[in-house]
Amino acid sequence: MNVLTRADIMAMADYGKVRAEKRREIAQVKRNRRVEVGPFATFYFENRATMWHQVHEMLFIEKGGEDQIADELAAYNPLIPNGRELVATVMIEIDDERRRRTVLARLGGFEETMFIRFGEHEVAGVPEDDIDRTTADGKASSVQFVHFPFTEAQAAAFKRGASGAGEAVVGVGHPNYAHMAVMPAAVRESLAADLD
Repeated sequence: MNVLTRADIMAMADYGKVRAEKRREIAQVKRNRRVEVGPFATFYFENRATMWHQVHEMLFIEKGGEDQIADELAAYNPLIPNGRELVATVMIEIDDERRRRTVLARLGGFEETMFIRFGEHEVAGVPEDDIDRTTADGKASSVQFVHFPFTEAQAAAFKRGASGAGEAVVGVGHPNYAHMAVMPAAVRESLAADLD
């Protein structure tokens, strides 16, 4: 696993000088790592570059200094794909606060229902286990972190398909949010690079 270490973290004064450039660069990377599924859910597939940027942004904004670095690395390193998985931050994006609360109240267990399907393969999402993403009263969090662990055969098939053989679908099978979307070819090609 290609985790971030303290040696990868820039001094914040130096990061501030290149921040605008780094934000433009990461926007380009993220463009081919995003899939909208249904009306509200967006899957943002992470990699080392997106997590490097996230750690730096948190340090820059929160200004916690050296004491904050270890916490940010501990929080974001688990979201870097380990060579046999894809990892997504899934956001339920609803601008209207009242509507957002109503929808989230109906989506308990949402984090257990995500999948990627391609050819004869289906990879079930496994939620990040740092905290419960559904409250005791059944309300889902608007931010989910999900791992998609591939077998060797699934990884090989996904990579073969990235060259144009068949389509991949990203989906949610929750009874109150059953939606799927075809993964654009450019996204699949980008994600195939995450699999060793």
